[in-house]
Amino acid sequence: MEILKIVIYLVVGFFLLVKGADWFVDGASGIAHKMHIPSLIIGLTVVAMGTSLPELSVSVTAALSGQNSLAISNVVGSNIFNLVVILGICAVFAPVAVSREVLKRDYPFSIFCSVLLAVLGVVCIYGKGWRIDRVDGLILLFFFVLYMAMMLREAIRARKGALSTEESDYVDVMDYEVEENIKKDEDKPLWVSILLVIVGTAAVKFGGDFTVEGAVAGARMLGVSETLIGLTIVACGTSLPELVTSIVATKKQELEMAVGNVVGSNIFNILMILGVGAIISPMTFIGENLIDILVMTAFSLIIWVFGWTKEKITRLEGISMLVMYGVYLTYICIR
Repeated sequence: MEILKIVIYLVVGFFLLVKGADWFVDGASGIAHKMHIPSLIIGLTVVAMGTSLPELSVSVTAALSGQNSLAISNVVGSNIFNLVVILGICAVFAPVAVSREVLKRDYPFSIFCSVLLAVLGVVCIYGKGWRIDRVDGLILLFFFVLYMAMMLREAIRARKGALSTEESDYVDVMDYEVEENIKKDEDKPLWVSILLVIVGTAAVKFGGDFTVEGAVAGARMLGVSETLIGLTIVACGTSLPELVTSIVATKKQELEMAVGNVVGSNIFNILMILGVGAIISPMTFIGENLIDILVMTAFSLIIWVFGWTKEKITRLEGISMLVMYGVYLTYICIR
């Protein structure tokens, strides 16, 4: 009976997380189009944050309930899953193009975030009593605000540059791709969009509650650590929005979008989610967390090299990434 209860909690939790994030993004996009907010800015902010709402909900809920080791392992596990599994699956579908702009600016920043988290972890282990405290949270949030400000400035500048020339291919492509979706958003009544945001936020919140409770109960029943549960079941479940978004983008030949979704979500996960979680309640940092962060950094560097070789991730490289994740999964299960 206990097993059935745990399964129900996890299934309901994951369903609410995924659907809640979907409703939130739809509602926020509808409001933004009604208020004539540029769609490019919507994509960089609302959509990126929307796909990471499950991780935010689970980590904040875990911090509030005192299950802080789950909050850290969930973020690290989700980032590893995003990098290796999602990009690997997308590359198996079709070689994933990686723009030089991403390779020079966004991807190095995501690696910097991993290194920053590792440094904060080392400081916590040797000088702060094994805890990511509120000061660390403020440091993470500072870099998040800095990155978002840089992204918004670049987005506005790119949009102005594109709109300055009516014959611009970029404008034509953007209009062609988003015209139908924008029309749907504009036809949608404002109250419907607001309702979607409210319902989506509530669904994500309760989905996080169910997922954390089910995962912790499962960990106790199986006699395994919450860190392992966070790195596997919870991490994979909360990465479903990124997985679906990237696979759909790949099928529509929006291959750079697949990479951008993963990289942006990973940056958001480390800086925003752990930053907010640490401010709410200082989070326990254990030695296994540091090992997983170093693994995440190593995977990031390997995939960065894959991207630089031919400015794309090939099918063979995608398969090798999935194999790497299998090896890592075996390691965390037996350690």
